[in-house]
Amino acid sequence: MSLRIQNDHARFKDIVRGRIKSNLKSYIKKGELIGKQGKDKIMIPVPRIDLPHFRFGDKSQGGVGQGDGQPGDPVHGEPQEGQGQGKAGEQAGEHGLEVDVTLDELADMLGEELALPRIEPKGSELITERIKYTGINTVGPEALKHFKRTYKQALRRQLAMGSYDPKNPRIVPIRDDRRYRTWRVEQKPQANAVIIYMMDVSGSMGEEQKEIVRIESFWLDAWLRRNYDGLESRYIIHDAVAKEVDKDTFFHTRESGGTMISSAYRLCADIIEKDYPVESWNIYPFHFSDGDNWSIDDTRICIGLLRERVLPAANQFGYGQVESPYGSGQFIKDLHEHLGKHEKVVTSEIKDKDAIYPSIKDFLGGGR
Repeated sequence: MSLRIQNDHARFKDIVRGRIKSNLKSYIKKGELIGKQGKDKIMIPVPRIDLPHFRFGDKSQGGVGQGDGQPGDPVHGEPQEGQGQGKAGEQAGEHGLEVDVTLDELADMLGEELALPRIEPKGSELITERIKYTGINTVGPEALKHFKRTYKQALRRQLAMGSYDPKNPRIVPIRDDRRYRTWRVEQKPQANAVIIYMMDVSGSMGEEQKEIVRIESFWLDAWLRRNYDGLESRYIIHDAVAKEVDKDTFFHTRESGGTMISSAYRLCADIIEKDYPVESWNIYPFHFSDGDNWSIDDTRICIGLLRERVLPAANQFGYGQVESPYGSGQFIKDLHEHLGKHEKVVTSEIKDKDAIYPSIKDFLGGGR
């Protein structure tokens, strides 16, 4: 019986997983999953799944197939469209499900649906060290004293010696009772990656544009986190001046100044050179903008910064141009003109939320 229940549960999970996959594009577009994150899992609303069940009718209606009628006639007793009658019912209705799915499972579904190749980390792996407790010993530093084991040993000794008094249950450990944790240092290779998000927050980037960036960055994070043991995220906002901020500030800041994209690229390059050695880190800068820049001269500076400082260090540089009624959309054309054939440069035009799904494929489809 237990095995049958396990098999049925596994089959139901497969059905739910298939339903989530089939609706994944809709979930991405609506951004339904972002606000439902838990610590390790995400709650996903799943449309009602009908399971096979018996439906009992009124005995007075006769058996199945009895009575007069022609093929195509409506079944007696079934409500027809537009023929509803009676007052509102008092019984509970049927509701959809909410299921828990881990970020890793969600990333795997995304990879399957978009046919994303697995990423091969570049460079040497970082070696991380951690302390692993391996056992108990009779000697060691006081900081590693195991109080529970020491107490048990003292209790055993007093019971064996007959000095334990149940009416006055005092346990007094002596030196020979003391127990200490033993440990060793383990070294573990770890492929680390960093995403450096940059976004134009000038007046031409509205709330709709920032919502698109927020949704897209969630899925970029999910896929890269699935491919690397460790993933860090850094956030840069810019108008005419760039500054590093936390995640919440990144998505909720709006300025009214002009736009100098070079300020963001310069800060990005500084962060890479200071904190992320190229030989040990997999580096992914992503920039989102509506395509406006202050001047042609600043665009030339941007191209120079990308060529000389950002691209040599990066696995891939992604530029997403979010359509705005106030943006010129020129910057993506300049990138195509000067860096369109560079293997590390990936651009994507994101006109609206419907374009997020193919844009994720643009950015992640190269497997870099």
